[in-house]
Amino acid sequence: MAKQQKTDYNHLIEQLEQLYDQAVALEKKFAPTLEKVAPEFKKSAKNLLHYLALRQHDIRDLQAALAELGLSSLGRAEGHVLASLQAVRKQLCYLSVCEAALKHLALSFNENRKLLTRNKEALLGPKPKKRNTSIMVTLAADIVESYELILRMLKAGMNCARINCAHDNEKVWLKMVQLIRQAEKETGTQCQILIDLMGPKLRTGPLKEGPKMRAIHPVQNDIGQITEAAKVWLAAAGAEPPKNMDAVLPVDGEWVAQLQEKDKINFTDTRGRKRTFTVIRKEDNGCVAHLFKTSYLITGTKLKAKSKAVPDRVTEVGELPAVFSPLILKNDSLLVLTKEQIPGEPAKYDETGHIVEPAHIACTLPEIFSQVKEGQPILFNDGKISGVIEEVSKEKLLVKITSASETGSKLRADQGINLPESHIQIKGLTEKDKKDLRFIARHADIVNLSFVNHVENVEALQQELKKLKAQKLGVMLKIETKEGFRNLPLLLLSAMKCYPAGIMIARGDLAVECGWERLAEVQEEILWLCEAAHMPVVWATQVLETLAKKGRPSRAEITDAAMAQRADCVMLNKGPHVIKAIEMLHDILVRMQEHQNKKTSMLRSLHVSELQV
Repeated sequence: MAKQQKTDYNHLIEQLEQLYDQAVALEKKFAPTLEKVAPEFKKSAKNLLHYLALRQHDIRDLQAALAELGLSSLGRAEGHVLASLQAVRKQLCYLSVCEAALKHLALSFNENRKLLTRNKEALLGPKPKKRNTSIMVTLAADIVESYELILRMLKAGMNCARINCAHDNEKVWLKMVQLIRQAEKETGTQCQILIDLMGPKLRTGPLKEGPKMRAIHPVQNDIGQITEAAKVWLAAAGAEPPKNMDAVLPVDGEWVAQLQEKDKINFTDTRGRKRTFTVIRKEDNGCVAHLFKTSYLITGTKLKAKSKAVPDRVTEVGELPAVFSPLILKNDSLLVLTKEQIPGEPAKYDETGHIVEPAHIACTLPEIFSQVKEGQPILFNDGKISGVIEEVSKEKLLVKITSASETGSKLRADQGINLPESHIQIKGLTEKDKKDLRFIARHADIVNLSFVNHVENVEALQQELKKLKAQKLGVMLKIETKEGFRNLPLLLLSAMKCYPAGIMIARGDLAVECGWERLAEVQEEILWLCEAAHMPVVWATQVLETLAKKGRPSRAEITDAAMAQRADCVMLNKGPHVIKAIEMLHDILVRMQEHQNKKTSMLRSLHVSELQV
């Protein structure tokens, strides 16, 4: 029996030896790549390769055998692969009475924790008070009008502010940066600024301009009864309206200045319906009126004041913005995606109801037309509309819609397009990205590279930063496509050429690309690889989303926020209740860190275990 046991020990030792040798062999294979890695990431890059070698094998039987002996089953080997293999081998040699020869280690158990802490603080700033995980908040343009809100966010627990170059302009971004820096000084709290490059995001093009009109609807209950009048701002074009207006109508400033409270204003809408505004409040630069019936007005609609105090009683509605009607797509309908930026239009029908021309809309990246194939899936608007590519030409794609709502799904301009099975190769930075990067290099702590799929994308960013003499700017790679996930090991090694660096798990697009059912598995694999690389991770998209927007979280969101504690930073999106969301996330993270560090359970005493004996 003892001889059999010894043989089993030797078999396990042999397996560990093989895993060690293969890990070292992969390190040697990538020696040229390791030479280019920043000094701060040298050990981490080696450990990442060791982990990748380990995960090329199914070692579940080995894990079970080790667990039966009361030894480590290598389930926490990510940050120190060779050290874990050697420690287990040493224990087996002790049991087998063999020589426990010590081998070269890339790093020790203790170095693992120190490296991750150092890398995290270099990228995301000092460790927050009371918790290990940072909180990032995405800012909206209206924040520039509310310095008090920025102060409150910092005091509530925000450690990093995110600005997205896909929205607004340099003037707005600069104002955001200035207010954050001002709030840092006032509160004594450091706040890193991360700015997203828009990247080569594939989106729908413009829609054909519709009539210049405004539809105004009073509030109705479930059975169609009017419960509240629509509030309409009547003023000269450009006059700032009060908050919570349902509509804004530009009119002659001198005409509106003569109006008084309770005055009636008659008009006929586009359907020939007679309607009336009632002035309820005068302001210095306009007036607020009530409207109790749904109305449709266009540029030039005549308004007639029923007041003797207004000598010239009639005026016209000024220039209104054009309406852009969305395309309505149903199952089995056809959509043409065009390379030329032709404004999109809905399908056209003949007198018998048959389609003469299918709906069409442009897309923002002409490169895709030479890189997609017939039969590949295509998704629109965060996966709300699905289709399959039926025909491919140099100028057009014919798409058959395979999944949409029963009543038809709406497709608008500037909505995302995903091609999860297509290997889209877009190398380098867009001209917009290069221009925005000049601003980022001057004002941000971290640049976030969106839609990064290939090593060439990372290298292009690094070359541009070198030209700008901004090599010390933190770099974060936003993983949001199936291609980016597939290439993650190489992307990590490429990112390690600069220091500091990190990864953002953009779970929105990633779920659409990889499939909702695979999201949990995919984000888990990203966390494992990043821990092996000692690379800080941001857990992003829809964290406490309902709480931030509506003031109350769902049960699933609470669980999701608790799981997010395994990342190094958690990102919240903007919303009217963002302060409440920051405070709740802070509380959840503080509580969870007592139970979990990365994926290691922390066995503090449990209150439920305090039985009365």
